[in-house]
Amino acid sequence: MKPLLTIFFALALTFSACSGGDSQQETQEEETQEQGLSDFELEHGIGPITARLDISDDIDDDLRVRGQEIFEMKCEMCHNMEGRMVGPALGDVADRRSPEYIMNMILNPGGMAKNHPEGEKLVQEYMSVMPFQNVSEEDARALVEYLRDYNMNN
Repeated sequence: MKPLLTIFFALALTFSACSGGDSQQETQEEETQEQGLSDFELEHGIGPITARLDISDDIDDDLRVRGQEIFEMKCEMCHNMEGRMVGPALGDVADRRSPEYIMNMILNPGGMAKNHPEGEKLVQEYMSVMPFQNVSEEDARALVEYLRDYNMNN
């Protein structure tokens, strides 16, 4: 009788552990749905970029140069490529985030900080919200090209 009870408890623990994982995943999905974000917004951020961009694997050198100028003028006071400053290091951001996410973060930093789970995490970690930089979508795209180029070459 004792071996039968041992097997029963082992099976009960196995099923309990398996169902716990499912309920945790369901809870996370429910939390995500409560935020009211679409799958696209969760992956690519909240802002004016609402669809995937058609970006070549090759770097557009004119955009890269313009992006570097904008970065030096508007971003490098708070961001470094390697190492933490007021904001996170951006040297590998093109590897970690989609171009659409980066552009939405640049174009809608307040909305991302308030309404996107990753933006909320950044606010908690850095204790500040990125200020609105008043850049156009074209300038944000140029910044993406500069960040992509940096990521590829470093």
